[in-house]
Amino acid sequence: MKRLALAAVAAAALALVGCAAQPSAEPSETADSLEGSITVFAAASLKATFTDLAERFEAEHPATTVELNFAGSSDLVTQITEGAPADVFASADTKNMTTLTDAALNAGDPVDFATNVLEIAVPPGNPAGIESFADLADPDVKLVVCAPAVPCGAATVTVETAAGVDLAPVSEESAVTDVLGKVTSGEADAGLVYVTDVIGAGDAVEGIGFDESADAVNTYPIVALDDSAAPDVAQAFVDFVAGATGQKVLAAAGFGTP
Repeated sequence: MKRLALAAVAAAALALVGCAAQPSAEPSETADSLEGSITVFAAASLKATFTDLAERFEAEHPATTVELNFAGSSDLVTQITEGAPADVFASADTKNMTTLTDAALNAGDPVDFATNVLEIAVPPGNPAGIESFADLADPDVKLVVCAPAVPCGAATVTVETAAGVDLAPVSEESAVTDVLGKVTSGEADAGLVYVTDVIGAGDAVEGIGFDESADAVNTYPIVALDDSAAPDVAQAFVDFVAGATGQKVLAAAGFGTP
């Protein structure tokens, strides 16, 4: 009986050793495997939101890096068509996106992810007493707008035509952020920018809405580019912007849904 007991103890010990020697479990299939660096060319009006979204994307995918380049959409698409290295393009209108797709530089179909409308930005206290879109035509008002080639400038022309108002701006800027800068610096009495720019500027400006802005709603499309060195990361960023997180951040900044 003693021998049998010793044999049972030995067998149990061998069993334990055998269990300990088993190979470890396979790595979890849910681990993030996205890796690579991308450069995103985005409209100037997206600077605050895309800076936020890039940080969130990198936090969700630690092995990725997102570089950002902001400018007027027309300038960006010109840079891309002339060979500037970019992986994603986000435009403030469909016209400039069409220029890119006509050149067959897109990897897939563009996705509309936001909308935006114009608003009048004035310095705090509204010293020029602007109350309506028509007031911008007053020759004593120093008005700054975007150049017609830029989405916010094209929207301005559309509103002018619809309202039957002829504006005489003192300058036309290549990006909506430059228009806002003229107002915040006191160089202009008013500027036509997006409602999101007014929200983002905080107390630096006051915003004046006008009904005619409904005649020029800009739709924002985004697409991954066909020569991306990290196509999976580029498409993942596009999906991220159009997804729940992107839509939440954009809505908080004042953008409308597409």
